Amino acid sequence: MPETSKQYDTIVATCKTLFIKKMTDYGSAWRILRLPSLTDQIFIKAQRIRGLQQNEVQKVDEGQESEFIGIINYCIMALIQIDKGVVAQPDLSTAAATKLYEAQIAATKALMEAKNHDYGEAWRDMRVSSLTDLILQKLLRVKQIEDNKGKTLVSEGIDANYQDMINYAIFALIHLSEVS
Repeated sequence: MPETSKQYDTIVATCKTLFIKKMTDYGSAWRILRLPSLTDQIFIKAQRIRGLQQNEVQKVDEGQESEFIGIINYCIMALIQIDKGVVAQPDLSTAAATKLYEAQIAATKALMEAKNHDYGEAWRDMRVSSLTDLILQKLLRVKQIEDNKGKTLVSEGIDANYQDMINYAIFALIHLSEVS
């Protein structure tokens, strides 16, 4: 598991660097997005990845990697929105947003480590396409919970689903980096 932790941190560093650069370019404009809007953005990215995996012809010269990074960053934005709420105007500096990003990723990594211990790194035997399908399944669950106004009878909440999506996307990026 030490290798997984190191690989995880490497992927997160790449994602966080892009997040910071986009914060520098755009500020925290994403803070106005409601959760269903963020869920839809993640859904679009996951659908594109599935299309890339299934289609022989690709018309836009971007691979799966950039889309998985987008899923990770949008999920972190969603987790921040759950904690801080939606605002009418951008309200976070790059430094403040980065601290929130780091807190969310730390909690998500802790969840991964606990599950990885219990499941014995089963994800290492999974295909990237299966991880993509699991992300899509989680998205459909989140959409249903959102449609139910956040109420669940026995299921985990939206935040746990976003965390799982982050971890699945990181696992996919680890797999893709090992193939390259």
